[in-house]
Amino acid sequence: MPAPTIITPQQLARRVGLPDAPAIIDVRVAEDAAADPRFIPGAVRRAHDDVAAWAGRFAGRDVVVVCQKGLKLSQGAAAWLRHAGANAESLEGGFEAWRDARLPLVAPAHVPPRDAQGRTVWVTRARPKVDRIACPWLIRRFVDPDAVFLFVAPSEVTAVAERFGATPFDIEGVFWSHRGNLCTFDVMLDEFGLHTEALDRLALIVRGADTARPDLAPEAAGLLAASLGLSRMHRDDLAQLDAGCALYDAFYRWARDATDETHNWPTPGKPA
Repeated sequence: MPAPTIITPQQLARRVGLPDAPAIIDVRVAEDAAADPRFIPGAVRRAHDDVAAWAGRFAGRDVVVVCQKGLKLSQGAAAWLRHAGANAESLEGGFEAWRDARLPLVAPAHVPPRDAQGRTVWVTRARPKVDRIACPWLIRRFVDPDAVFLFVAPSEVTAVAERFGATPFDIEGVFWSHRGNLCTFDVMLDEFGLHTEALDRLALIVRGADTARPDLAPEAAGLLAASLGLSRMHRDDLAQLDAGCALYDAFYRWARDATDETHNWPTPGKPA
């Protein structure tokens, strides 16, 4: 059994992608990160030797610290974080243990450059429905928890991207967009290397809802109906994004943990 301040890869994997997931801080040295630049979903890079300067930002939060092997760097940084008021653990076995367990790792080749505050910035068309909510959910849960999303008039997406250093998505003629029968959510799973059974199952539902193919998954019609309902409920696109993320959290937990569960009425064993 690991110590109270250590979390196993399997325990952390159960929390990754959830709205209450811990902050994951990657403190691997530059040489190790360069040898394998992939990162645990949602992780942010920080220098271990500067921990006293940044630890206070995580006060009051659950944090998991990752180094190469789960030894001195992650345990020392986690101790500093606890000193600063965080509930910090180190990952048992570090990055190597996570990798060797064949748990998801984000391919960084197409992760956009970060702004001065360490955030990726994205821009797309206003009044999102399906893909333009699903993609931000995926990014915030698995790529960059602090990602910023700008919703603007369709005609201005490209210009805003250029002037504000944002990455355009889900418009024609850009890297992050539909490809053949795949929607932008599918493309992000491919490019970030985030294929898991649960995310692939969710992708089929998103594709069916986003491309008018409800036959792809029984749940696609329900996702489309809920998405259109949210778009009518919220005039503010960011408020809609927040509400939509809760919807995708629920679909993801179903896809990961509850696909075999059924519901019926009356309760079994009781008279109709």
